[in-house]
Amino acid sequence: MLVHMFNPLEDSRWASFVQAHLESSAFHTPAYLDALHRTYGYQPIVYTTSRPDEPLANGIVLCRVTSWLTGSRLVSVPFADHCEPLVRTGRARAAIVASIQKTVHDDRLKHAQIRAIRPDSAAASGSSTPRLFASHTLDLTPPIEQLYGAFHGPAIQRPIRCAEREGVAHESGRSESLLNQFYALLTATRRRQGLPPQRMSWFLNLAECFGDRLTVHVASCAGQPLAAILTLRHRNLLICKYGALDERFHRVGAMPLLLWKAIADAKKSGIEMFDLGRTDAGGSGLAAFQGRLGATRSTLTYVRWAEASRRIARTQHLRGARGVGHEFGSARFRPRHIPPLAPV
Repeated sequence: MLVHMFNPLEDSRWASFVQAHLESSAFHTPAYLDALHRTYGYQPIVYTTSRPDEPLANGIVLCRVTSWLTGSRLVSVPFADHCEPLVRTGRARAAIVASIQKTVHDDRLKHAQIRAIRPDSAAASGSSTPRLFASHTLDLTPPIEQLYGAFHGPAIQRPIRCAEREGVAHESGRSESLLNQFYALLTATRRRQGLPPQRMSWFLNLAECFGDRLTVHVASCAGQPLAAILTLRHRNLLICKYGALDERFHRVGAMPLLLWKAIADAKKSGIEMFDLGRTDAGGSGLAAFQGRLGATRSTLTYVRWAEASRRIARTQHLRGARGVGHEFGSARFRPRHIPPLAPV
């Protein structure tokens, strides 16, 4: 089975295919890929078994990421929580994965990574041990009163009432003012977490590429921004991609109120599913919070295929590291903490 490659920003078949595919998300869209290309220069590429002269039957989209620090690799796709392989048959998936592995080998890339929702989409020979994350989605098809009633009382409903009593206001849109308020909160939040913030140009490009399918929600009190989220819409699915909170006002209930307003607005506009984003698989506080909104938890599976020589070198390195550990015996070596780089 032959595999073909093309640039999804130059081939109109991709936009039509993604719009019609039931398992596609905002992360597959030309808008998201274009924002990545404008901001970071990442070049998207789609692998498919469909010939250039016929409609697309399948496709896996990746971006080549090159860094002097972390090396060159293929990612499906940068900054996305998930990007499901849009391939229905196992035979086609195996052929495409083999072609991706060949690219990794021929171009001597560090690895290729797929971020899948369905475990069978991620399963493939030659991959490393998968990394697992949690994802929470909220079904918005029930009546709005039922959605609110499913919120955890002390953790969600009570903070919402508290925020309303305190006069916390909600504003949504995609104006420059709202983007600036969101970015200021996001920058402070990521620095508190020991992470570098994304470029402001990334969010400006997202806003330009998505148009009215991107919305910024900001909760404020007396002119002071307290919390903000940024959402992306694709068909009847809404993704909460970024969130930020001023910790000094945590007890005011700004974030529960903000999410409740976003849910109510989404419900009015015909959105059927609210993707609350990725969390650690080990039951973090954020995951618990999302569960208290009545969301359903699922597992995200990240797999990667490394170039063979790199796998061997890494195995040897790990063996050497274990040998050092035995030499020190029970004494544990604790390296100085270095804040992690922003993941792609």
